[in-house]
Amino acid sequence: MNRVDNVKIAYIGGGSRGWAWCFMSDLSRAADKISGIVNLYDIDCEAALDNEKIGALLPEMKNGNGNFRYKACKTLEQALEGADFVVISILPATFDEMESDVHAPEKYGIYQSVGDTAGPAGVLRTLRSVPMFEVIAHAVEKCCPDAWVINYTNPMTLCVKALYDAFPNIKAYGCCHEVFDSQRQLAELYVRECKGQADRRDVDVNIVGVNHFTWLTSAVCHGVDMFPLYEKMVAENPDGYKPLNEQNWINKEFKTNYKVKFDLFRRYGYMACAGDRHLAEFCPGDWYLKDPETVDEYGFGLTSVKWRKQERDQRYATSRRILNREEDIWFGDRGEEGVNQIMSLLGLGDFVTNVNLPNRGQIPNAPLGAVVETNAAFSRDSVVPVDSGNIPENLCPLVMPVIYSQEALSKAARERDLEAAFNVFANDRLVRLNLHDARKLFDEMVDNTKEYLTEYIK
Repeated sequence: MNRVDNVKIAYIGGGSRGWAWCFMSDLSRAADKISGIVNLYDIDCEAALDNEKIGALLPEMKNGNGNFRYKACKTLEQALEGADFVVISILPATFDEMESDVHAPEKYGIYQSVGDTAGPAGVLRTLRSVPMFEVIAHAVEKCCPDAWVINYTNPMTLCVKALYDAFPNIKAYGCCHEVFDSQRQLAELYVRECKGQADRRDVDVNIVGVNHFTWLTSAVCHGVDMFPLYEKMVAENPDGYKPLNEQNWINKEFKTNYKVKFDLFRRYGYMACAGDRHLAEFCPGDWYLKDPETVDEYGFGLTSVKWRKQERDQRYATSRRILNREEDIWFGDRGEEGVNQIMSLLGLGDFVTNVNLPNRGQIPNAPLGAVVETNAAFSRDSVVPVDSGNIPENLCPLVMPVIYSQEALSKAARERDLEAAFNVFANDRLVRLNLHDARKLFDEMVDNTKEYLTEYIK
């Protein structure tokens, strides 16, 4: 059986008690294919050291093994030196800054269900993220210019854009699992309606759009066009639909019943891929996020930063239990593609999946260079975006303004221009304010996160 040893991976955000554990679990499950070392870098050095220790314990855990060695590194450059792959999953600033991003606008009647990509929160998070990603890109250029860089950090589009702006020859892409949920839903539909067997990988889809506002323009499962069946399901479920597997929706913070997704399909004829919480933030504010009552009507949740902080503390407690050998990392299917992508790039099998890349013509009617989400073909040392066709004409008034706003925000962040960023902020679909109030809110949010915006404030 083909395998590759001595793979060197740099993990930026290596103290993570979420994404990093997911990645470690997936690497452990690929022991028959790859082995090597993972360098863990995090500004929280103690957290990275904890993950180094957890990595050393993997061979003793149920279903774990020692195919990868984990090493905490004191500097970014030390972690990156000679890396074959670079994984980025960081929180731009802290949850205190995110608390301002998400909840300061509520005083003005602006509600956000996620707060990491779109809306006023997305603008401020972008301003903090871009300088960080420029530093990472320059360090990759210096230490491992031929490495493949896999980004999981949101705002996905703007982070990937920043990498390419800082290092045009970087081999980077953004990886997001939101499309997979739509494929799973369609696979469940096929099983129910066609009485056959299917999982999400049996559903071939064509994808256009931008991260968290991505659309399926076609979907086929075992030769069956799934859109007529999906249209029937939408018509039969005016109050939404509960997935067969509800494990991801067990608390009110992440609940969804696909009512937003269904509504968008009825109106536009295409399947929006992300969860309702993300989709709502890209649409005009009065549609789905007018107020908490409207949110309840559409059956999704407003994820509070208070909950995120509580979950962070729970993960810290879990880390203690793992280190004390009272608990194991869960080794089930995390539903991510990163390790599969790495194996394909190492020559261990070709496949196609959705990623975020600069537009090189894969969406002809989108601006060249803008980061878009489509399928891409993975093979040895190669990621080639799939020609996905135009964004459908009736979707353009909904999707194109998002792309152009992201391009304008990218330029504002790159040039450290707060005034240009304010123009994007004031024009955001969720910011339904007069210019005076928009300026007041923007200035407050900038002040709340000023520790991370020193390059903008003159």
